Amino acid sequence: MTSDSCLPSLSLIHNKLNMLPEEITSLRTLKVLHLQHNELTSIPDGFEHLSSLEDLDLSNNRLATVPAGFALLSSLLRLNLASNQLKSLPAEISRMQRLKHLDCDSNHLETVPPDVGSMESLELLYLRRNKLRVLPEFSSSRQLKELHLGENQIEMLGAEHLQHLKAILVLDLRGNKLRSVPEEMALLQSLERLDLSNNDISSLPCSLGNLHLKFLALEGNPLRTIRREIIAKGTQEVLKYLRSKIKGTAKDDETSQNDSVPVTAMTLPSESRVNVHAIVTLKLLDYSDKQATLIPDDIFDATKGNIVTSVNFSKNQLCEIPKRIIELKEMVSDVNLGFNKLSLVSQELCLLQKLTFLDLRNNFLSSLPEEMSSLTRLQTINLSFNRFKVLPAVLYRIPSLEAVLISNNQVGSVDPQKMKLMENLGTLDLQNNDLLQIPPELGNCVQLRTLLLDGNPFRVPRAAILMKGTAAVLEYLRDRIPA
Repeated sequence: MTSDSCLPSLSLIHNKLNMLPEEITSLRTLKVLHLQHNELTSIPDGFEHLSSLEDLDLSNNRLATVPAGFALLSSLLRLNLASNQLKSLPAEISRMQRLKHLDCDSNHLETVPPDVGSMESLELLYLRRNKLRVLPEFSSSRQLKELHLGENQIEMLGAEHLQHLKAILVLDLRGNKLRSVPEEMALLQSLERLDLSNNDISSLPCSLGNLHLKFLALEGNPLRTIRREIIAKGTQEVLKYLRSKIKGTAKDDETSQNDSVPVTAMTLPSESRVNVHAIVTLKLLDYSDKQATLIPDDIFDATKGNIVTSVNFSKNQLCEIPKRIIELKEMVSDVNLGFNKLSLVSQELCLLQKLTFLDLRNNFLSSLPEEMSSLTRLQTINLSFNRFKVLPAVLYRIPSLEAVLISNNQVGSVDPQKMKLMENLGTLDLQNNDLLQIPPELGNCVQLRTLLLDGNPFRVPRAAILMKGTAAVLEYLRDRIPA
């Protein structure tokens, strides 16, 4: 390597590097540097001289510290530090005023520097699978759109943690120790996805019903104020229920909806309605709860010239996925086809390259096509209440998956060796299936933070072990692996 090198990009991934040559700091024109999946324990002095660097990936190494000099990487837009051994971040990291994407998933962070909450350009912040007990106060996070805090040890949210998150679209708090949700959550009017699953929440503020959420996850909480059948019907039913509990507004809501029909909807020949307001303001194509056997062409026609990121065709009588859904392949990320009569997944769905959330619960599915492996951004799939007898093999080949919900099927086996390779899988719901035994090797799937096994006919682990939680179950299984 020479100082006059004009190399714009360098990738040294999946090697066994335990140190970097000092010459790398002379590559002043370098914009992209990928060093993930090595054995690095430190960063060489002079690294901060890479002033042109925009994308730096150091994930899956053995770093215990981040040099304070990183703050001098003034051009950096994306920094990935996931899956290292970091216990803290330097306060100076907040000086990266151009940084848009910071990923610190799967470390040992117990705190985050307060000033991280005031980084001017930060849009995506990943802090999942750490040891955080409290959140930083986001004092002026005007750009922050996604905040991922799942699988930590956070016990409380306060107004000071939420009130400045004006632009937030995604808030992931699953797998923590929250006992309540503050009323101030209702101030997050831009919020589209809220994951509160697997906490200790017993009740929700009714004001949550006033949010324009596309996705609300509540599974795994001891909720006493909302019946399970309401939660099972999905996000919109939960929000509708919460709104109805706001004193004096249930009747007002009904009246305002009737009054708003000429403004927010257009009447089709079939007398069905396209919620144009939802398309324009929420980027949501909603044709749910119609008991329809087909989605009218007018529904898709209404999307022309608009951006649609979410599709909700749930609670109909669909026997096949509408072929015209392919028209949305460049933009849609969330699809809800739950509560229909689908017996197969079509090729069109497998071409939705930006899909991150897929709800197929309460259908007649018994298999998934191999082509689904092309859904490389898929994070959550809900297959509950179908007819699966095994965990679909294609799921093992979707490394982006973080949550697989397949309760209330007839699943009789899982492959722990293949599942161990699903590095991002944190939640696996296998409740109410036909598992006669749990393979001890499943204990090696240490990436699992939530493993739900109740309602299966196996004899071990016993209920007393299951009640101790996922970590105890995995430890129990590991102890039973044959020597």
